[in-house]
Amino acid sequence: MPRSAPPRVAEPLSATPSGTPLPREVGGGLVAVLAFCGIAVSVMQTLVVPLVAELPQLLHTTSSNASWVVTATLLAGAVSTPVMGRLGDMFGKRRMLMVALALMVIGSLTCAVTSDLVVMVIGRAIQGGAMGAIPLGISVMRDELPPHKLGSAMALMSSSLGIGGALGLPAAAFVAQHTNWHVLFYGAAGLGAISIALVLAVVPESSVRTPSRFDAIGALGLTAGLVCLLLPITKGGDWGWTSGTTLGLFGASIVILLLWGVFELRTAKPLVDLRTTARRQVLLTNLTSIMVGFSFYAMSLILPQLLQLPKATGYGLGQSMVMAGLYFAPMGVSMMLVSPLSARINAARGPKVSLVLGILVIGATYGAGLVMIDHIWQIVVLSTALGVGIGISYSAMPTLIVSAVPASETGAANGLNTLMRSIGMSTSSAVVGVILAHQTIDFGGVTLPGKDGFKVSFLVACAASVGGLLIALCLPGRRGAERGAGWTAGSGPDATSAPGGDSRD
Repeated sequence: MPRSAPPRVAEPLSATPSGTPLPREVGGGLVAVLAFCGIAVSVMQTLVVPLVAELPQLLHTTSSNASWVVTATLLAGAVSTPVMGRLGDMFGKRRMLMVALALMVIGSLTCAVTSDLVVMVIGRAIQGGAMGAIPLGISVMRDELPPHKLGSAMALMSSSLGIGGALGLPAAAFVAQHTNWHVLFYGAAGLGAISIALVLAVVPESSVRTPSRFDAIGALGLTAGLVCLLLPITKGGDWGWTSGTTLGLFGASIVILLLWGVFELRTAKPLVDLRTTARRQVLLTNLTSIMVGFSFYAMSLILPQLLQLPKATGYGLGQSMVMAGLYFAPMGVSMMLVSPLSARINAARGPKVSLVLGILVIGATYGAGLVMIDHIWQIVVLSTALGVGIGISYSAMPTLIVSAVPASETGAANGLNTLMRSIGMSTSSAVVGVILAHQTIDFGGVTLPGKDGFKVSFLVACAASVGGLLIALCLPGRRGAERGAGWTAGSGPDATSAPGGDSRD
């Protein structure tokens, strides 16, 4: 994309003269394409959820082994987000976005042509590598869009992580119920191919680069630490939470991540600048992201099961797989619709207020869920309300992150924030799974989750939202947030300067 080529790395965000129309002309299409890419890769989260109960039979294996079809994507996505973000800062965000989407296509096609467990797990791991597309998309937006469009665009892109997961569930359920299950993966490959074509046609390559060597040791250390952390979180229910394997991996993750942190602090060009991520605004936003990710995924696990359990249990709603997915879909729709509202709150009151408001809605939703799970309309209300809360919260996070780091580090910083959400979601999956596995009833010789288990899960998720609220309240107040809100809205004294200030350029 032609530029006036100012030498400062942060300049492309706001240096385009007001009389130059090019960024404003591509803005709408750019946002739509990047949001589509984010939603497409996020579908990977729930693509196989309708098949979880049937995977052991479909892949001719045990339930424990079949769970790796979900775990592999989670692990690969957690590792790829910060790595893709850093590579994007170094080699070009559009280029790495194309790599991420190509991984989605390759992984989907691998899964589409096999019924072998090992090949399926490999394919799902390759799919997980595409999750880096979301932080890359946010970084492209920062580099390319004029300030007055940036807030709502980043809000939509950030929310795509939840939108894709929520909308993918009913679509996947419909396909799984009415066609061969391999069609799910052919469809995912098609979404990836369409995304690549759209990126080639619409998205320009950013001129904002961070000349550097890739920190291979840092990437390997982060990968090892995250694998040792997330494996026992996702598999602890199968292995036993006090087993030697589970405790050993937790201990190894602590040691590896501590050593990794020491190395990153001492290397000249680290994968993740820990001094930047240790800043109050970045650190607290990332910690809050864990809690919000936990709350988001808990509802994704609870409501579909409630909807599909037989009415004869006394609390199940007896819906088919497809109808359960459709009743859950309002969550994704509400996330999409609320993104512009969050951007306006960010601009008017600051992203801290937006984040706190979103978490309050999440907590209230789970509180209401303790007494509102007896009718389908109540489930729809809960899913819609949670979508509103998650949408507002997710939309505030990139504003808080981007306004606190230099332009040269936005890819890695947003990748780390996406990683924090993934850790929250994987923890939620493990915790809710353990609760529902231990709070059960015997229904005609079949063990099913009991109503008390669902209520305890709601309480735990509500407690997580309270924890997130307490952390969010410690974020810098109105004055500290105004920098992000000012340039995001394109108004105020900061509207023509890069967030983060010149001193970090």
